[in-house]
Amino acid sequence: MTGTIGTETHATPDSAATAGDTPPDAALSPATHATPYAWYGLGILFLVYVLNFIDRQIITILAPDIKADLGLDDADIGFLYGTAFAVFYALFGIPLGRLADSWNRVRLLTLGLAIWSAMTAVSGFAKNGTTLGLARMGVGIGEATASPSAYSLISDMFPKRMRGTALAIYSAGLYFGGGISLMIGGFIVAGWNNAYPGGGPLGLVGWQAAFLAVGIPGLLLAAWVATLREPVRGLVDGLPTPPAAEPFRGFLQELFAVIPPFTLISAAQRGMSALAVNIGVIAALAVAAFGLILLTGATLQWICIAVGYYAVFSWAASLRLRDPATFALIWGSPAFLYTILGYGCVAFLSYATTAFGPSYAAQVLGESTATIGLWLGGLGAAGGFIGVILGGRMSDWLRARSESGRIIVIAFGLLTPIIPIVLAFTTVNDPDSNMDFVRFAVFVSLANMLASSALGAAAATTQDLVMPRMRGTATATFFLATTLFGLALGPYLAGQMSVISGSLSTGVLSILVIVPVGIALLLAAYRAVPLAERTVVERAQAAGEGA
Repeated sequence: MTGTIGTETHATPDSAATAGDTPPDAALSPATHATPYAWYGLGILFLVYVLNFIDRQIITILAPDIKADLGLDDADIGFLYGTAFAVFYALFGIPLGRLADSWNRVRLLTLGLAIWSAMTAVSGFAKNGTTLGLARMGVGIGEATASPSAYSLISDMFPKRMRGTALAIYSAGLYFGGGISLMIGGFIVAGWNNAYPGGGPLGLVGWQAAFLAVGIPGLLLAAWVATLREPVRGLVDGLPTPPAAEPFRGFLQELFAVIPPFTLISAAQRGMSALAVNIGVIAALAVAAFGLILLTGATLQWICIAVGYYAVFSWAASLRLRDPATFALIWGSPAFLYTILGYGCVAFLSYATTAFGPSYAAQVLGESTATIGLWLGGLGAAGGFIGVILGGRMSDWLRARSESGRIIVIAFGLLTPIIPIVLAFTTVNDPDSNMDFVRFAVFVSLANMLASSALGAAAATTQDLVMPRMRGTATATFFLATTLFGLALGPYLAGQMSVISGSLSTGVLSILVIVPVGIALLLAAYRAVPLAERTVVERAQAAGEGA
C-alpha cells in the first residue's frame, strides 16, 4: 500500500511516499483497489463541489427578487446565470487545467475555492446588473480550478475500474449543491425580508444577504482542503509521472494562448500565417456577433460568446504546436469531441430547466420563495444524487461489457428527461387544485434525476481517452462543451425565447430542439470510442509523446 492520497497497488510499501519519491520509470502494476484515504479525499472533494454549485446555482432562486430590484428580465437572468459565469469559467479553465497537470493540484484547488467564495460574497453588494455580472465572472474564474484539479486527483486516487463510480460520487456534489442552494436561498430571502422589510444592516435585502451567507463559509472549507496530500500522477495506472520541472511555464503559455489580446502575441510567435488566421477568425466571429446583437439586442451576451469561441480556437491552434500529443488525444480525436459535445447537449437541457424552474414556479404557479426552495431544492438534491450515482454505477457495469457502454448512459440522460420537462413546463395554475406546484416539482426533479445519470459516464470517458498527464487539460476541454455550449447558450436562449414569446413555458420548451443534434453526436461517439480508447498510448507516441 502506498503512502499517498489513495491507491493500493502491487508496489512495495515504500515505493511512493510523495510525488517526488517515485521514479518515472518505476515498473508498477495498475492498482486494483482504493485505500481508505482515497475515500476520505473523495469526501472532501465532494464537499468542495457541493459548495461550488451552491455558489453557482443560488442565483436561480434569487432571480425573481433580483429582477424586481435591479430592473432585469429573463434574458438578463439567463446571461447572469449562464454566459457571464460560463465564458470566464471556460476560458480560465484552459490555463488552469494545464496548471492542474503540472503543479500541485491541492494548492490550486485551495486558492480557487478561496477566490470564488470571496466573489460570491461580493455579489451580495451588487447594486445593478453590471456589477453583479462582474462578480459572476469572478466566481467563474475561481471555480475554473475545481474540476480540472478534482478530476485529476480522483483519477490518481482510484483504479480505472472504479473511476466512473468515484467521479459520479464527486459529481453528485453538483446536485446536492444545486438543491441546497435553493433551500438556503429561499429561507434566507424569506426570513431576511420579513425581519428587515426595508433592508437590513448595510442596507442589504434578502437576496444580497443570501450571497454573503453562502460565500463566506467557503473560506473555511479552503483551509481544510489545504490539508489534503498530493498523489503521485499515474501511479494508480502503473504509469508514474514525475513532477513538472517548470509547472508555471505551461500555464503562462496557455494563458497567452487563450486570453485576448495576448492571443495575438501568441499567434505572432507561431508565424505570420498563424496571426493572419487568428485575425480572420476574429473578423468572422465579430460579424456573427454583430448580426446576433442586431437580432436580439443582447450586446454583452454575444460579445462574451464571440470572445469565448475565439479564445478556444486560439488555444487549440497553439496547443497543436506546443503539445502535439495532447492535441492529438483531445482536439484530434473525433471520439473525444463527439463525447463532450454529446454531453454538452445534455447540459444544454439541464442548465436551462434548472435556471428557470424557480422562476416558473413563482411567476406561473404563484408559489412563495421559501416553498419553492424547500421543494425544488430537496427533491432536486435527492433526484440528482440518485441519478448521478446510479448512472455512474451503470456506466461502469456497461463499460465492463462493452467499450462503448458508457455512451449508452449519456444517451439515456439526453432522451429520458424530455417527457418530464414537457409535463413540468406545461403545468398551469388551477385555482381549484393545490397540487399544481407539487406536480411541477416532481416532474422537474425527475427530469433532473434522469439527466444527471449521464455525467459520471461522460467524465469517465474523457479521462480514459487521454494519458495521465493530460487529465487536467482533458477535463478543462470537457467543461468547454458543458459551459460555452450548454451553460452559455441553453439558459440564455430559453430566457430570450421567453421574452420574445411572452411565455416562460415556450422559452424553456424551445430548448428541446437540441435533442436530435445530441443523438447524432452520441451515435458517432458510440462507434468511435472503442478504437480510440484501445489506441491511446499508440496515438500519443505517434504524435511525439516520449520522444
